[in-house]
Amino acid sequence: MAATRIGVTAAAGAYAVLIGDSAIDTLGHELDQAGLGPRRILVSSPRVWKLHGKRFKKVGADRSAVLVDDGERAKTIASVSRVHDALVKANADRATVVIAVGGGVIGDLVGFAAATYLRGLRVVHVPTTLLAQVDSAIGGKTGVNHPLGKNLIGSFHAPSLVVADPTVLGTLPRREFRAGLYEVLKYGVIAEPTLLDRVRTTLPAIFARDAAAVAPLVAASCRIKADVVSADERESGLRRILNFGHTMGHALEAATTYKRFRHGEAVGYGMLAALSLGVARGVTPQSLYDEVVDLITRLGPLPPVSDISTKDALAAIGRDKKVVAGTLHFVAATARGATTTLTDVTAKELKAALKKLGLRA
Repeated sequence: MAATRIGVTAAAGAYAVLIGDSAIDTLGHELDQAGLGPRRILVSSPRVWKLHGKRFKKVGADRSAVLVDDGERAKTIASVSRVHDALVKANADRATVVIAVGGGVIGDLVGFAAATYLRGLRVVHVPTTLLAQVDSAIGGKTGVNHPLGKNLIGSFHAPSLVVADPTVLGTLPRREFRAGLYEVLKYGVIAEPTLLDRVRTTLPAIFARDAAAVAPLVAASCRIKADVVSADERESGLRRILNFGHTMGHALEAATTYKRFRHGEAVGYGMLAALSLGVARGVTPQSLYDEVVDLITRLGPLPPVSDISTKDALAAIGRDKKVVAGTLHFVAATARGATTTLTDVTAKELKAALKKLGLRA
């Protein structure tokens, strides 16, 4: 596919999201053009680097990549400290650029390490999972998990460049690839209904990793995310729509100590719960609930939830970042491509939606 370049506005300065086949192979040139360097430090995970490390030889990094574990259970302060240690040993200074190569976990924790080292180094994201390409690499949210809650420790630190190369998605395990598709469905519900239609009509080609089917999903999702975060970088209003499905999804991740779900899978459940609550409230059409249930079913089975208690999930929701001054800001869908934020959702309503997912009382 021809490369697509999308601009994002941020307080620290505008940056570009470059999407295109083999875009990684032009990374060094893109960094030079953006004035990012000359000191560059790559950070990745062992499994990602084994698959893709050779493609970064021309980036002009100071040394071989710093490798840290990925996965939600590795998204901790301890992992951030390991990145800090590597930066200290490399004598990184404020002219150093940190390049995060990996999925959403790597992007979040490396971004947080860059945000907090010397009070802020420039960071570049090279997302290697579908979920990271369509969502987490854009917008500047960085951070790590706490045992009691998802992403409770972090900061806003916008990247200086994002390079999304769909060719790397061919190495993703099917489950990891599917996890990213739940975020694509989210964009379809909150902003662009044609994404729902595209997933439904081209799913076999999407699962085959056909670039002609996958690249438009990435580009459309990136445009939506870029528009939203450009208008509301710090999540004071509009950006909250991106949390659709995340309130209960994050709760499921925390209640299972980040061992069971891929993030996208938890969001899949969270969307079903949010739609169920919306239908019960009378703000969400039953037809939209039915449509998303059908699409999520087509993507494949989700991990079981019958052993998770609604009590544990509700406790995690109470610690969620979307609770502001004691008020939960809950995003509900009102139509295909439209949402509203509810500020009076009760524990009884949340519990009913969780029970409909299959959680035990």
